[in-house]
Amino acid sequence: MSPTHDGAAFYERALRVVADVEEAETLFRHAAAEPSGRLRVDVPGRIGRLIIAPALPAFLDRYPQIDIDLGVTDRAINLIEDSVDCVVRVGPLGDSGLIARPLGNLTLINVASPGYLARHGTPRTPDDLGAHWAVNYASPSTGRIEEWEWSEQGASRSIAMRGRVTANSAEAYIACCLAGLGLIQIPVYDVKRHIDAGELVELMPRHRAAPMPMTLLYPHRQHLSRRLQVFADWLTDLLKQKLLAAE
Repeated sequence: MSPTHDGAAFYERALRVVADVEEAETLFRHAAAEPSGRLRVDVPGRIGRLIIAPALPAFLDRYPQIDIDLGVTDRAINLIEDSVDCVVRVGPLGDSGLIARPLGNLTLINVASPGYLARHGTPRTPDDLGAHWAVNYASPSTGRIEEWEWSEQGASRSIAMRGRVTANSAEAYIACCLAGLGLIQIPVYDVKRHIDAGELVELMPRHRAAPMPMTLLYPHRQHLSRRLQVFADWLTDLLKQKLLAAE
């Protein structure tokens, strides 16, 4: 026998309620009680793999009574329906009724592989883009293909680029660029090691897209659990140090 989907969701929420009650009791028993319980966290794929996962051992050593369920996806999820404690979102936010903690802005750069540039030439300004190919990026949530963007005299401009390949994950997007299939726009941290290794080259540095906001979101609660508070503080410091400092 196995529970229904609703039964499994109820069980997961019940576990969190029990953990919250137990944690509340410890606050009255001992002012310095260690935060405890399980946290469900969801983050973009490459941030989870490159930044958070390698740093988790230090967090778990510091808080031995906290366990982490780490969800890694580029698709936007519903915190309430999926019983997630907090998420990291990159890009503009809609009106969701969630608590938002700004983490900073990610610088976007334009890059291509040396192989692509040797074959198609190097664009110097956005006026040259009509003669070039892009690896198109489709939102994993909506399927909409993102246009090529840049800032000019304080205004944001964009065009639809021609492309023979469309990717819906950052991993595939970068892999296609490395393979010489076209230009991409990507946060600096995503490709810094490829640039340092000479595998990718930055293009049109004076015509970058506007920076993308990075935000930590969690449900609206009058009192956050201590495990969520300490994790949110740790994650905020980690991302600011590893992502924003890389720029």
